[in-house]
Amino acid sequence: MRTQSSATAPTTIAVSGPTKASAGTLQAALGVIAFSLTFPATAWGLEGFGPWSLVAVRSVLAALIAGGCLLAVGVPPRERSRAWGRVPLPTRSHWPGLAVVAAGVVVGFPLLTTLALQTSTTAHAAVVVGLLPLTTALLSALRVGTRPSRTFWTAALAGAAAVVAFTVQQSGGALTSADLYLFAALLVCAAGYTEGGRLARVMPGWQVIGWALVLCLPLTVPAAALALAYEPVQLTAHSVTGLLWVAAGSQFLGLVVWYRGMAAIGIPKASQLQLAQPLLTLVWSVLLLGEHLTVAAPLTAAAVLVCIAVTQRARG
Repeated sequence: MRTQSSATAPTTIAVSGPTKASAGTLQAALGVIAFSLTFPATAWGLEGFGPWSLVAVRSVLAALIAGGCLLAVGVPPRERSRAWGRVPLPTRSHWPGLAVVAAGVVVGFPLLTTLALQTSTTAHAAVVVGLLPLTTALLSALRVGTRPSRTFWTAALAGAAAVVAFTVQQSGGALTSADLYLFAALLVCAAGYTEGGRLARVMPGWQVIGWALVLCLPLTVPAAALALAYEPVQLTAHSVTGLLWVAAGSQFLGLVVWYRGMAAIGIPKASQLQLAQPLLTLVWSVLLLGEHLTVAAPLTAAAVLVCIAVTQRARG
């Protein structure tokens, strides 16, 4: 009987800490890029859909994508007795957290920001994104007991201040009636990010958002049917493209890599990458919506990048 030689023996390659952290940072950054297109894509979608139709249909489409992935992925034989399709069902202790993710990320934030964008520009709406990293870090400290360092908090506050100052200046410093929607969206989204990042430590990030989307189907399907019956729909290249992006890119794929990134590098550090999101959104707004930027944009971008670099090096 011939034994297996050392040359052909299977080997296991360990993933080092720095490599894992780099991969997590990259995944979180990809999520930020996907999210930065959300407001311009929503503006496109509103050209042909009503706000309630756009939100409900995007959630249904994203849930269909997520459900297909949950059905397609294999599961170990020992777990098949408690699987939905081919993926294990979440444990009972995970469902409350998934409900928070669903309420904050699947329903709350998309609905509130879409309603705000009816009367607000994307530049003004970007204020909420500028404040989101700080709010997420605060909720994370309360929910999961993280304690970032003083250096971290100083850089986070400086970055948030720079983004807020820039976006408010871009909108002329005027507060609109949409601000209530935006501040409410800020709170519910931060709660959804915090809970989703916590769950992504014990289950795959794509399953976190996947189950949250599926959980909302009993609400979003009748909501979509009702909204489409009462709101006029005009299918154009912009409206369809915007709908498809907010459904597939923002609502599912972006959140998949985002939660994976948060699980790898931690909620506070991942959230600080979002400091770049308003600036990216403004760039997309120029390219896709024809909005105009001032010379303050590159200066703010440089300041934000410095703050992000500091937060990534600071130890919590």
